[in-house]
Amino acid sequence: MNNQKSQHLHSTGIIRRELLQVGFSGLFGLGMGNLGFTASLNTKKPKSVILVFLTGASSHIDMFDMKPDAPVEIRGEFKPISTNVSGIQISEHLPMLAMRANKYALVRSMSHKENNHLVATHHTITGHQQPGGFFDKVASRDDWPSFSSALDYLRPRSDGIPSGINLPTFLLEGPLTWPGQHAGFLGPRHDPWQINQDPAKPDFKVDNVSLFPGIAIDRVNERNLLLKQVNDQQKNLESIASTKRLAHQQELALSVLASGKIAKAFDLNLEPLASRNRYGNHSFGQSLLLARRLSQAGVPVVQANMGRVQNWDTHGNNFNRLKNELLPPLDRGVSCLLDDLESTGLLEETLVIVTGEFGRTPKISGNGRDHWAACYTTLFAGAGVKGGNVIGKSDKIAAYPVTVPFTPDDLGATVYHALGIEPDAEIVDRQKRPSQLNRGKVMDCLFA
Repeated sequence: MNNQKSQHLHSTGIIRRELLQVGFSGLFGLGMGNLGFTASLNTKKPKSVILVFLTGASSHIDMFDMKPDAPVEIRGEFKPISTNVSGIQISEHLPMLAMRANKYALVRSMSHKENNHLVATHHTITGHQQPGGFFDKVASRDDWPSFSSALDYLRPRSDGIPSGINLPTFLLEGPLTWPGQHAGFLGPRHDPWQINQDPAKPDFKVDNVSLFPGIAIDRVNERNLLLKQVNDQQKNLESIASTKRLAHQQELALSVLASGKIAKAFDLNLEPLASRNRYGNHSFGQSLLLARRLSQAGVPVVQANMGRVQNWDTHGNNFNRLKNELLPPLDRGVSCLLDDLESTGLLEETLVIVTGEFGRTPKISGNGRDHWAACYTTLFAGAGVKGGNVIGKSDKIAAYPVTVPFTPDDLGATVYHALGIEPDAEIVDRQKRPSQLNRGKVMDCLFA
């Protein structure tokens, strides 16, 4: 390392100017609080949440809810295999997860009515239908807040640890930015941190913690420039009541810069090589490893996206893609995540959710399956979830639930309950009108 570069390194290994960028982002994305609003909080000890999001919607009937007795045009090419829990079978291409069925529960009666990727994604990762949602309605500040954004609003932090981190990429395609990824009407100060680098690359470092698209900031190179830019923004921050409050936000931004704990969590070189290899030397595996490290460092909500968007959108070539591209890294990565959380004693403190925005059609179309929101499966583990359990049941072709269905609203209520927030807590929209955070029901059956 040359002297010029070393002068700009912290002991944690993240470049100073990069941390300053993070800090400025943190000023508008972290912990400004609810400006006097009193939240309804759960009295139970809060848990953390790792949301593994299968972008594009995974095929439940080829993974977790197989129908071997259905006609061939329904059941497809894959065979079920037994798990380590009697009576539970999953896909033959998930052998590692099959040996860990005692650690998770499968909810086979997830259901909603939105067969469009964008509005369904918003519903899934916010627990609320998109306001004014319609076909391909892109992200806006009228959207409902993401889980971590609502948490940041209701329970702001000042310890330099963000309420939420999303990785390894924004969910966007061309001009379309998927809704639900940010704080919506709560404002950019509550946006989660967004990582936009591949953690599987040898040169991975956090040099571009981004704000949400359309919210531009300039790079800053020195602390005094950061503070100058913050001060220059004072006139635009109408919600800041006084100079004292602004000074508090400056202190908060700088506390983010000094958070060596988070910086170390991002340094995957500190992880034993054998551990990194277990997860798989690919973006998804290393993203799950990073998610585990961030959760251990105290980040309450981490969302790991498997694919930029539509990665699991298998209208064509369904079986080949699942067998050779999608299921092996999912199988390995999630298995290692569960193992590591359990071995460190953190599985009981961490709710792990694996889901797409909907399922795929029971009937094969050509060599693929199309969108199907009426029935799909979500995996839950940790935070008191009773493992080795199947909840809900679909019909003979996995088309519709034959037991009580669960919705993304219910998933959201369960997430908030785990985070120590009552789902019926009130938040305030852009017009300062109070709104109920979530209208779902906590999925208590997971914990029975």
